[in-house]
Amino acid sequence: MRSFRLIPREERFFDLFVEDAANVLDGARQLEAMLRTFDNPDKAAKKIRETEHRGDEISHDIGRRLEQTFVTPFDREEIHALISALDDILDLIEEVADTFVLYRIVSPTKTSVKQASLVVQACETIHQALSNLRGFKDLDRFIIEVHRIENEGDRLSRSAIAGLFDDGAKTIEVLKWKDVYSLLEDTIDKCEDVADLIERIVVKHA
Repeated sequence: MRSFRLIPREERFFDLFVEDAANVLDGARQLEAMLRTFDNPDKAAKKIRETEHRGDEISHDIGRRLEQTFVTPFDREEIHALISALDDILDLIEEVADTFVLYRIVSPTKTSVKQASLVVQACETIHQALSNLRGFKDLDRFIIEVHRIENEGDRLSRSAIAGLFDDGAKTIEVLKWKDVYSLLEDTIDKCEDVADLIERIVVKHA
């Protein structure tokens, strides 16, 4: 007769982290696809909102399991911080998509598409890192890669914002694109925050 476990296996948390990161990556890919095609931004933004809601569900599932589990794979505060930071990435992705719609932007710039591509790269790397988190070993390459992506994104954002003032664009267009570029850079920065969290967890528990 199989025994019934009142306490979930702690290993399930690792699977949920990967599921959460995969959902964030899905949202990032949807944003990049939205900007590359831009044929129906309202529909694309709605789909991203649905992905964000799915992320909330995953976070709530992890939260419930935390309440029911005595022994967790690492500190509860660290788990809360990790899922919260992943949520923040997806919230920013949703905000970027909504901003394109609310600002009635006619066409994305090459810079914004490139920034969205960097968001995808960072989210892919985070997904890979969390897929290998069990064991807390050999994650340095993922952390380093996210930092490299963030540095590239920072240079791209600064150059794009500076260029707005060189091109003689109308004030309203400058303000619109400054917001968009800054939001996309914030999204990449938040990916770096997740990488830093993973690094601290690994150092503490390896």
